[in-house]
Amino acid sequence: MTGKVAILGAKESGTGAAVLAVRKGLTVFVSDSGKIEEKYRKILLGENAAFEEGGHSLERIMDSDLIIKSPGIPEKSPLMKSLRDAGKRIVSEIEFASWYTDAMLIGITGSNGKTTTTMLTWETLRHAGLNAGLAGNVGQSFAYAVASGEFSHYVLEISNFQLDDIETFRPHIAVLLNITPDHLDSYGYDISRYAASKFRITANQKKEDYFIFCHEDPLTIEYMPKQLSAKKLGFGFEKKNDSVAWYDHPTINVNMEQENFSFDYEQMRLQGRHNIYNTMAAAIVARVLELKKESIRESFADFRNVEHRLEKVAMVGGIEFINDSKATNVNSVWYALECIDKPIVWIAGGVDKGNDYSLLTPLVEKKVKCIIALGKDVLKIHKAFREKVDMIANAGSMDEAVKLSYHVANKGDCVLLSPACASFDLFENYEDRGRQFKTHVRNL
Repeated sequence: MTGKVAILGAKESGTGAAVLAVRKGLTVFVSDSGKIEEKYRKILLGENAAFEEGGHSLERIMDSDLIIKSPGIPEKSPLMKSLRDAGKRIVSEIEFASWYTDAMLIGITGSNGKTTTTMLTWETLRHAGLNAGLAGNVGQSFAYAVASGEFSHYVLEISNFQLDDIETFRPHIAVLLNITPDHLDSYGYDISRYAASKFRITANQKKEDYFIFCHEDPLTIEYMPKQLSAKKLGFGFEKKNDSVAWYDHPTINVNMEQENFSFDYEQMRLQGRHNIYNTMAAAIVARVLELKKESIRESFADFRNVEHRLEKVAMVGGIEFINDSKATNVNSVWYALECIDKPIVWIAGGVDKGNDYSLLTPLVEKKVKCIIALGKDVLKIHKAFREKVDMIANAGSMDEAVKLSYHVANKGDCVLLSPACASFDLFENYEDRGRQFKTHVRNL
């Protein structure tokens, strides 16, 4: 394409889009309502990209031929309402990046497990010798990866917000891990709208493409479109007629076109039932690409989970501290609680996204001895659990939360940071929240 491009947001996604646009000869204007971080400012200056910060110049944005919207820009903002009302062409950064690459795209989405599955898939491809790039919500933005490297395959972690503004984006292999209530505040608290957003990953697939899904996930099955062009490949614990992967303790089995692959899950460092699902999805991708079985087994056995996801931090006074800051919704917390076999002091809270905590009630009653409610808005946590645990204490900072948890925990207990909420009340993001947790634990 040619012409003027306005890019909303100057973090990883927006800055990556700016770099790609400049290098493709487009006239670029980047607009951010806040202060641009120094690392992104340096990139924009290095590319001679025009930018503004601290507000949006609506007239200049309106003058563009294309608007690239970063996923963090809320649809309910006055800026987005004005642009939508004016009928401006608005696309996501992953859509824009896809125009400039012929590589095979592997897109992975879902409410939970995206990062682990994306990382496991990427490392498996690389171990097999493929020239694979990692991008999207993990690593660098897709646009920056396309601008700065040439890969034969891209493994992309993709959010619902990125999918909302696609037009032609088409992954050859699409993975939908699960659908659980998340980000409902952005979808009018309508789960069907959120599910439809997730299924946009399949919208442009063709009959030669693949759609990998969990056939045991109720919302995936309920909201799956009746017409899907791609080949459907299901996985789950139980083997069903349309299964290509299932679990027979301790073995993960994959059967693709009558060719069997199996792997002993107990050889992996990953923990918990949810990671068995993630591993099955990655294994199906690997077999679709016809990677050698022994290479897949080697990659799986060597894989270490990502930072901030059930990350063991330290043992202090016989108390285990686990950083699960990436758990920003209720379902992620369910998986964390489910796989811990010790009495739990649970640190939770932050910016609530319309959480229904009732899913957690049985596990909380069985496993949690105390809740440390962290953040500015903790009333909903108190209402949900005040009759389910012996004690709920409030904390206004991570330092206070860690010290409180250490005070109430006993030897043999586990302190679990698994917030179920976004982080923006007290922290820059979930990474900042997790790193502060680790710092204060190590200072005990």
